[in-house]
Amino acid sequence: MSAPEGPVAGRLAFLDRYLAVWILAAMAVGLGLGRVVPGLGDALAGVTVTGVSLPIALGLLVMMYPVLAKVRYDRLGAVTGDRRLLLPSLLLNWILGPALMFALAWLFLPDLPEYRTGLIIVGLARCIAMVVIWNDLAGGDREAAAVLVALNSVFQVIAFSALGWFYLSVLPGLLGLAQVGLDVSVWEIARSVLIFLGVPLVAGFLTRRIGESVKGRAWYEARFVPRVGPFALYGLLFTIVVLFALQGDAIASRPLDVVRIALPLLVYFAIMWVGSLALGRAVGLGHPRATTLAFTAAGNNFELAIAVAVATFGATSGQALAGVVGPLIEVPALIGLVHVALYARRFFAPSVALTGKDPAHV
Repeated sequence: MSAPEGPVAGRLAFLDRYLAVWILAAMAVGLGLGRVVPGLGDALAGVTVTGVSLPIALGLLVMMYPVLAKVRYDRLGAVTGDRRLLLPSLLLNWILGPALMFALAWLFLPDLPEYRTGLIIVGLARCIAMVVIWNDLAGGDREAAAVLVALNSVFQVIAFSALGWFYLSVLPGLLGLAQVGLDVSVWEIARSVLIFLGVPLVAGFLTRRIGESVKGRAWYEARFVPRVGPFALYGLLFTIVVLFALQGDAIASRPLDVVRIALPLLVYFAIMWVGSLALGRAVGLGHPRATTLAFTAAGNNFELAIAVAVATFGATSGQALAGVVGPLIEVPALIGLVHVALYARRFFAPSVALTGKDPAHV
């Protein structure tokens, strides 16, 4: 990701250069606070409105707004017509992803039903939030990310409950495995989508429309975007601190369980991300859109997964712990894959890597 000019650029480049360090530090701070400050996790968990954690919502909104304010919404039409991007995304997110997590959960956790169920729920919750950060850092196509995230949000509202019923009750029954029920309303899912995607998306869209109409695109791109850009990473770090402070005691008190949950997650992220990038290249996508395809397929909506697990099984359940371990593993795994994505540019044709289009259309 190219850094803008000026003093803000120096701060953003510094954050980018050592982002893995800041993320690990934020995780450590959150875990430490959750362990050493009595009642902090309960206090943070209690700051909610209709079941939504206000600290997490605040962090995610601050994180997503700058990235969505960068999107050139007048270019979305070129993305929505790209079947090479949309069809593989639907296949990866709503057929292969949940099926792979189901298989890995049963393979790695056959004797731990609570954690297994939590992992399956994580696999059903497709990413609509933090993926915009990884995509931006990896040089992905912002407009494509906005479209795929919106597409995932629609399918999440429509399909999450049905897929939960299928993967927790129907398919295990057909295979002679233990069955679990999942009681979650469509409104709970829609609320998560509206808060964590709808609010920053509308804010980003209106900011660009108003900013360009008042000051012009040149000013907006050169002056405004560089000034709000660093707040995406500030919001990311704040969200990570809050997440791990909420569950710091549970994670630290059950380290072996965390390792058992982490192994299938690591395998999942590796298979989904590498497979999706390879598929994008195979169908002729350029590096930016192939990268976007990979991150939107590999990431998960941990906010929804944790909320569903807590509402259905309780805040201290194994299912909820599995949901919390999701971002514990996903965050460092996907920041590592950001570097892999930047390295992978050399495997794409130069003109394609720069534009995201076939050479014939450049």
